[in-house]
Amino acid sequence: MAKLHLAFSLLIIHFSLLLASTNPDAEALMAFKSASDTSNKLTSWNATTDPCTWYGVSCLRDRVSRLVLEGLDLVGTFQPLTSLTQLRVLSLQRNRLSGPIPDLSNLTALKLLFLAYNDFSGNFPSSVPPLFRLYRLDLSYNNLSGPISATVNRLTHLLTLRLEENRLSGSISWMNLPNLQDFNVSGNMLTGEIPKSLSGFPESAFAKNLVLCGSPLKECETVSSDPTRPGSSGAIASPLNPATNPTVVASSPSSISPPLKPAHNRAAKSGSISNRAIFAIIVGDILVLAVVCLLLYCYFWRNYVAKRRDSNKSSQIRDGEKIVYSSSPYPAQPGFERGRMVFFEGAKRFELEDLLRASAEMLGKGGLGTAYKAVLDDGYIVAVKRLKEANIGGKREFEQHMEVLGRLRHPNVVSLKAYYFVRDEKLLVYDFMPNGNLFWLLHGNRGPGRTPLDWTTRLKIAAGAARGLAFIHNSCKSLRLTHGNIKSTNILLDTGGNARVSDFGLSVFSTPSTTPRSNGYRAPEALDGRKSTHKSDVYSFGVLLLELLTGKCPSVVESGGPGAGYGGVVDLPRWVQSVVREEWTAEVFDLELMRYKDIEEEMVGLLQIAMACSSASPDQRPRMSQVIKLIEEIRGVEVSPSHDAVDSVSDSPSVSEDTCGPSH
Repeated sequence: MAKLHLAFSLLIIHFSLLLASTNPDAEALMAFKSASDTSNKLTSWNATTDPCTWYGVSCLRDRVSRLVLEGLDLVGTFQPLTSLTQLRVLSLQRNRLSGPIPDLSNLTALKLLFLAYNDFSGNFPSSVPPLFRLYRLDLSYNNLSGPISATVNRLTHLLTLRLEENRLSGSISWMNLPNLQDFNVSGNMLTGEIPKSLSGFPESAFAKNLVLCGSPLKECETVSSDPTRPGSSGAIASPLNPATNPTVVASSPSSISPPLKPAHNRAAKSGSISNRAIFAIIVGDILVLAVVCLLLYCYFWRNYVAKRRDSNKSSQIRDGEKIVYSSSPYPAQPGFERGRMVFFEGAKRFELEDLLRASAEMLGKGGLGTAYKAVLDDGYIVAVKRLKEANIGGKREFEQHMEVLGRLRHPNVVSLKAYYFVRDEKLLVYDFMPNGNLFWLLHGNRGPGRTPLDWTTRLKIAAGAARGLAFIHNSCKSLRLTHGNIKSTNILLDTGGNARVSDFGLSVFSTPSTTPRSNGYRAPEALDGRKSTHKSDVYSFGVLLLELLTGKCPSVVESGGPGAGYGGVVDLPRWVQSVVREEWTAEVFDLELMRYKDIEEEMVGLLQIAMACSSASPDQRPRMSQVIKLIEEIRGVEVSPSHDAVDSVSDSPSVSEDTCGPSH
């Protein structure tokens, strides 16, 4: 019996080893553990288990893609890890690893490399520059020496370069990394001038380099006197090299200026003309001062006139905008109906004349009309949409549709507060959203000084917009209400940063001339002018998710990326599918997202949802209620209170089946 039990145990061990051996990275990981984990901190690393379940290890398609082993007292070298060819993230910070940094040329998929706070020595690793996918590189707080390789400029995607507190030397004047956002070379022995491309970083990024100069440090001083004299070669001044420091007086007699003649001798020589000279100087100063004053007066007067002219123009513009809020275009004559403001429950009441007096600011122009921000005399702010290109059959039809839209209330939907209707003027009044729209947050002011939209906020916006759109779809079963124009400019943000869906339900008034056919969001089946459906809304929402992930505008995606295979301009879903098909999935993500750690799996999860929503076949697209669940499962967030009721109108406290009919 004991022999049978032993045989059975050996069989289990053999079977476990067989399972573990199917992962080609297991051997390299175990070799690293045996050489470096002298304290036996990696207790979960067991040859009988799947390496993808080990501490600090993450896998993608059964290959190790992420290895984070920080503060584990690891020693020696990490040479065995260089055979992990699918590794994308490697962080070995705060250990006791030593010796030269191994050859990393096999890690061609590497994007994030963190080796700070170890004891690495030797030169700057020459195998780093060929890693053209690298976004983050942190080698700070080690004992690296020698110059920084000029081939670092090949890392055109690099966002972070941390090399502080080493013993690196030489010049960095050649350095030019256009996307760099986080940079530090302080505490080294670098020399020469700081290049203009790095001058925007703070002084602390270059501190404790005694021979480094240029903005933001002190200017590089040069000696511009007679080049035949010692110390006058024009070299950069250095406190460690007196020959090139202008503050050090050379001992050569030729460098000593001749003594000045006594002042009383000069005065005696000038004699009787000294008073005339003084008078001439005073008169000259007065004339110069007068000319300067005249020039300044002309300059400021011209600017004042220009500002007055611009002010008059802006005043005319404001007056023109106020026409939007003029009262009924029909005079009070028999047979003509004067328009009136119709308010919905909970909305603050005001008169049309209040809008007439309100200051107005144009927010944007769309296919159906123009939106304005209106500030009433009492400080109350609303958003007003003026429908100009709408195809409205009649007043009763318009009023019935507004009754439906005006009753919709949801935390992720912009509420319609009131409307105004006469034959030639239709106004819709909404809550004003102070934090702008998603389009501006994603694409506005890209470049130095911009605050990128972080991943957590993007995921929150995606979930909020999904809830809002799902609520619209399920708010009226009999009408099957759709949005019809989902795009990033119609996703607004309220004071709490929550996504609010705007401009919903207006597509019923669009005409073929006002329907955008090639804005990048429209579903293939809707391009021929057919009426929008729930499935076409889902497609548009999928494109919106791709916009969040890639940072690209849907209709202006340039080809030429890895695996794109298209010429000219292509739409966003088509481009993403081509890149993913060539297994370059990571290339689709916005560069601004690469600063964040541990989100790759979440981004891939949202990408899969986006691609399902933007499927060419409507039948293959999920319903919005399913999309909400998928998004919320990405990070395991709590289900929203309205989540369970998203398919049931009667469960919503603010909407009932009466929403589909007129009020009584």
